[in-house]
Amino acid sequence: MRASWHDGYAGGVAVRWLVPQVQEVASEPMCLIAFAWNVHPRWRLVLAGNRDELHARPSAPLAHWPGSPIMAGRDLLAGGTWLGVAAGGRCAVVTNVRDPHAAMDGQSRGLLVSDFLAGDDTASIHAGRLRTRAAGYRPFNLLLFAGTQAAFVGNRPGPHGATLEPGVHALSNADLDTPWPKVLAIRHAMQDWLTQADGAPQALFAALADERLAPDAQLPDTGVGLAHERRLSAAFVRGEAYGTRASTVVAIAHDGSGSIIERSFGPSGRPDVETRLDFAAD
Repeated sequence: MRASWHDGYAGGVAVRWLVPQVQEVASEPMCLIAFAWNVHPRWRLVLAGNRDELHARPSAPLAHWPGSPIMAGRDLLAGGTWLGVAAGGRCAVVTNVRDPHAAMDGQSRGLLVSDFLAGDDTASIHAGRLRTRAAGYRPFNLLLFAGTQAAFVGNRPGPHGATLEPGVHALSNADLDTPWPKVLAIRHAMQDWLTQADGAPQALFAALADERLAPDAQLPDTGVGLAHERRLSAAFVRGEAYGTRASTVVAIAHDGSGSIIERSFGPSGRPDVETRLDFAAD
């Protein structure tokens, strides 16, 4: 198997990792998100998501970043993150856009999340500013939540975005609410969760752990080939070299307090650690 060296930082120290170049699936991260925005009497935002990535790509699990308001996992190659929160109820999450022909020479998507979480712009102001420079990043979909505002920004096929109204939405590696089978399934799971009385996260984690594949007739054609489309149609992707690395549930109350829970996984879906962080209102 071919491999290449990548530079990064861990604990403020410059390090290098040897990362295999895996051909069994596209090496770009594939993610799945469902969220309920301003439709629950207790929770302003409930979000559940999976991050799929090469297992060899170095990353740190959910933690409170030193000297920063950010609570998130961390990509140790590029320094950003895929999903995180900040005290007072800010939240952001990014996915890629599945396009094997897209150029990958722009800035890292993960910096979009950390930049927003570390700032104090409203979601709509930040989204508006980002659209003017969105073309400079690798293909992305970005969700921003702060206070009473939520926004979506994407840069494929060109910069675009929207202010989000109350409702239940889902996102994978195409535009918001694109009806891929796993997008429809995770959105339905979120809608079911909203009807439960206890509000426990177990049902959301169960939906994120679903390994069922979609029928071929329902698969999208994103240019990666039928075998990859089948494998990536599951909410939870199990593999030795590539698969689901983290499942995360975020719950933010109307006063801005809340929690983020991350379950991380190793090769072949081996459970690793579960971390929970709570944060206070403004």
